[in-house]
Amino acid sequence: MNQPIKQSGRHDDIMTYFSETEKAIQASHVLAADIDRAAELCISSLRNGGKIIFCGNGGSAADAQHLAAELMGRFLIDRNPLPALSLTVDTSALTAIGNDYGFEKVFSRQLRGLAQKNDVVFGLSTSGNSANVVEAFETARSLGLATIGLTGRGGGKMEPLSDVLIAVPHDKTNHIQEVHIAVGHLICAFIEAELCQTKP
Repeated sequence: MNQPIKQSGRHDDIMTYFSETEKAIQASHVLAADIDRAAELCISSLRNGGKIIFCGNGGSAADAQHLAAELMGRFLIDRNPLPALSLTVDTSALTAIGNDYGFEKVFSRQLRGLAQKNDVVFGLSTSGNSANVVEAFETARSLGLATIGLTGRGGGKMEPLSDVLIAVPHDKTNHIQEVHIAVGHLICAFIEAELCQTKP
């Protein structure tokens, strides 16, 4: 016989947390034009033979891999793979570059070896100040590549290096990251809709 679940006393904390996440998402409505511009940059890149290159640290590394997988695999519909990769996945490259050149070089050096004309570099950093993402953006600029920054409020050092900056108007890392994945999913949906002629 199933026993009733006992209340843990956490119900109010759960509701408070969800309420703060909802506020972060609602506040991000002001980013609609920036999200649209980011989607257009990605669509143009893919149409012209480019690829989307993601990078980030920690939870943002996981989100970078997540979004690259949505494009290479499938998101909402079955379709051909869309070229995308995350610079966070090759542990041998990351540790070799980090050991030999410093951790701030782990993305920029990979970009110099992998990036090609029409690629877009998509960097995720809640502070906007992650040294390796900032250096990746500087390298992208030197290579003539477009950059999309997904950050928290203000954009930090990534702000002047971003062709499109999507700066979530919030200050807590966890809630910023929750909006980041929603924004990333939305951009993936727009890419699919445009390139595969379906509705997101």
